[in-house]
Amino acid sequence: MIIIINIFRISLSFYLIFYYSLLNRKAMNTTKRHLFSVLILSVLFAFSAYSQPQERPEFITVTTFHWNQDLQDFSMDAWKAVEKEYFDKVTSKNEFIVSSLVLLHFFTADNTEIKLVSGYTSWENIEKASARSDELAKEAWPDKDQRTAFFNKQMSYYSNMHSDEIHSTYPFAKVLTERSAEPQVYYVRISHMDFPEGGTQKEIGDMMTDYFDKVINNNTTILGYFPNRHAWGSDRRDFIEAFVVKSLGDVEKALKENIELEKAAWPDETVRKAHLDKMGKYFTGFHADYIYSSVPEFTK
Repeated sequence: MIIIINIFRISLSFYLIFYYSLLNRKAMNTTKRHLFSVLILSVLFAFSAYSQPQERPEFITVTTFHWNQDLQDFSMDAWKAVEKEYFDKVTSKNEFIVSSLVLLHFFTADNTEIKLVSGYTSWENIEKASARSDELAKEAWPDKDQRTAFFNKQMSYYSNMHSDEIHSTYPFAKVLTERSAEPQVYYVRISHMDFPEGGTQKEIGDMMTDYFDKVINNNTTILGYFPNRHAWGSDRRDFIEAFVVKSLGDVEKALKENIELEKAAWPDETVRKAHLDKMGKYFTGFHADYIYSSVPEFTK
């Protein structure tokens, strides 16, 4: 997908994500979400597991890059041409990268950000993928001067600032059934987990799986759903959900459909409220929302 993002060794942390309607209720109730190195032969990589791979990834690397605001005569088409060349010659051929995706700012706090996510079937394959990308780059541009010139050109599109995270995936997900030729909307929700006394990982895991089976998986507007937990990053409480829909308008439509599916799953209002409140104790009520647009040309 784009660029060689070389990654990290780290330590694993805690547990999962949740859903709009539940967190929305809880928020109302409580006030009433190589260390990775950018080599010169590296730049971005891709926001992944958020597309259909041959194998489901167990780990997702997420790197946030930023556009170089000082670049003169920026052209989106020229940028895509450079990244497509890298994607075709390196990322698409790297057997250790099972999925990748690039997401651009749509509605977020920073219009310069580019999210790069890659999927791997094991922790070890993160490092193997980095080494393999180096090999493929040397094969694609065997002349050192030409290789350096290409990567200098590639890097010129980005500022020196980046941030890195690794997420661990969950076994339940709504995987995209087909690859879209058009950009898709990725609604990303980052929630904060609470760790209540007497709570267990089994209890919250069972409830979330049940919710996914009865609500998310039956939501016709949600094309893809990918829950991930913090593995390495700045906040161990983070739980990340990515909802994939066709358009911005479908974000609201999908969330409303979740509410209707909850009512169908637990018709008795008292039972439904008790069930959702029980799940809600595992979350602080805080969440942050981000909306991105995918770049289909760089999707693996």
